[in-house]
Amino acid sequence: MTMQPQTAPTTAPGDTAESGFTLLELLVVLAIMGLLAAIIGPQVIKYLGSSRSQTAQIQVKNIAAALELYRLDAGSYPSPDQGLAALVTAPASAPAWNGPYLPQASALVDPWGQPYRFAAPGKHGEADVFSYGSDKTEGGSGEARDVGNW
Repeated sequence: MTMQPQTAPTTAPGDTAESGFTLLELLVVLAIMGLLAAIIGPQVIKYLGSSRSQTAQIQVKNIAAALELYRLDAGSYPSPDQGLAALVTAPASAPAWNGPYLPQASALVDPWGQPYRFAAPGKHGEADVFSYGSDKTEGGSGEARDVGNW
């Protein structure tokens, strides 16, 4: 059996056996990533903010539809004392209750963690279901605007 001599790997003149990125290359990549974050970041935040308002609008419509079913069964909307909880659990004063009209009580909480508000009669119709938005006070604009079934 003949043994062949091992040769060292060949490198081009000026190259070393170690390779990597230079400081300048790393700085260029970091600058590009910073630019992308500066351009894309605000758009993502704006999209996430508007999704909460859209979610609240859909939930308000679902609660309003459940209130209509409640009214058809019970003959009237829940009293202010009963509130929207009457859509999930049977109130003692509603013998014709045929619910639950909503599957869970968590459906009565807006995307900002506050309970939805209910007024019957409402300012905008027979029954108003609404959320005060991210600022949790009446009025506002953008993400802080009120979301209701009107």
